[in-house]
Amino acid sequence: MSGPVLQMLGARYNIEPFFFSSSLNWIPSRYEEEVRPKEGDHITITLTFLKSLEDSRGRRNNDSTPSLPGSVSSTIGSAERTILVEQMIDTQAPLRLRSSRRLLVLDLLSVHLIRKANGSTIISYHHEMDDHKTTTAKYLQERIRFAGQSVYWQSIFQKSSDPTFVLVVFLWHAMYAWDEALESLYKHICWLETRVINTSDMILTQELHIIRAHQLHYSSLLEDFKKTVEFVRTTRNPAMDALEESERKYSTDLMDRECHYLLSEIERLEMGRRMQDKRLKNVMNLVFSSVNIGDSKRMQQMTEAAVRDSAAMKQIAYLTMIFLPASFVAAVFGMNVKTFAPETAGTLPHYVGAAISLTILTIWIIVAFQSRYIFAEGTSIWVRLAWPFLLFGKLVKRKENDDNLLGTGTKKGIYP
Repeated sequence: MSGPVLQMLGARYNIEPFFFSSSLNWIPSRYEEEVRPKEGDHITITLTFLKSLEDSRGRRNNDSTPSLPGSVSSTIGSAERTILVEQMIDTQAPLRLRSSRRLLVLDLLSVHLIRKANGSTIISYHHEMDDHKTTTAKYLQERIRFAGQSVYWQSIFQKSSDPTFVLVVFLWHAMYAWDEALESLYKHICWLETRVINTSDMILTQELHIIRAHQLHYSSLLEDFKKTVEFVRTTRNPAMDALEESERKYSTDLMDRECHYLLSEIERLEMGRRMQDKRLKNVMNLVFSSVNIGDSKRMQQMTEAAVRDSAAMKQIAYLTMIFLPASFVAAVFGMNVKTFAPETAGTLPHYVGAAISLTILTIWIIVAFQSRYIFAEGTSIWVRLAWPFLLFGKLVKRKENDDNLLGTGTKKGIYP
């Protein structure tokens, strides 16, 4: 409807603009206005509830999957991964259940009830969405007609003239939608448990986090549902004050009973939601446990491979030690010294002097760069290169200190 039409409708039935703004923006609200003793009032409820629909997109993906024996599992896996990647943790978006090809979507129940003694009026707002269908006015009208055909509600409508019971029928419609949606979600969680047991794919963790985020949002929606039922129960119809005390008391008791039934059902749904949340935690722990077990197995395999490599290196070292004497003898006889090669100018003293000098230089450099136990961190390279002199100075100083302590102790022993 356009803005002028809404203005005309609001002026005709004296409706507050907040009813339309809260309905357009899906803002949960419940309030009473235009209270006239023994004549009537206006009550408004705007409630968001959950319902289950068939996922046409999932069905199309399933129908388009080829039936080749070798490619069925891989094609289904890739399609499922695509759906999971596209899903964001958006609690306002539909939740896709891959196991049953269904969607859990949010729907709106926005009703403005004008309660009067001589006739009441119900004005409902129905939001249109492109991706899924919401509850239509025709569907709600059918719910009222089917309720009027049942023996239970016929008895209520015949014995009580309170139009609020029609609003209670709308609330029961939301209750049944909640029940079906949570039942579908429960089956999907059971399916995920089976998948987690059979595989340790981390892509399931993303889906579990998405479902749990929606679960937390569903908890707040159930709390709003409970507050709405309490509002309907406590907001009495002023037009009923014009009736006899017995009829008014009967309607009040009947309303309390119906609202009590609704509240008990909401509590049952909340208990089921909490149970599902616990099972989600269990499934998530199972996923991480499976991943940890897989990592432990891989680490065990890597450790076993390292042990095998170490054993191979030991064998190579043993073989090297076996051939070391022969290699040493070959190196000695291969030296270019006069003892073994008369035509050369080198001698054994030359070899010994060069070997000892290079060995001392190597030890000097290694100690200078690896002496973290001798020098503090940040010591300059020149100080490190002077480590033999510093070490010699420390040894001399320590010896002098020991001699001084020994001399002091001797003097104390002679001259008390």
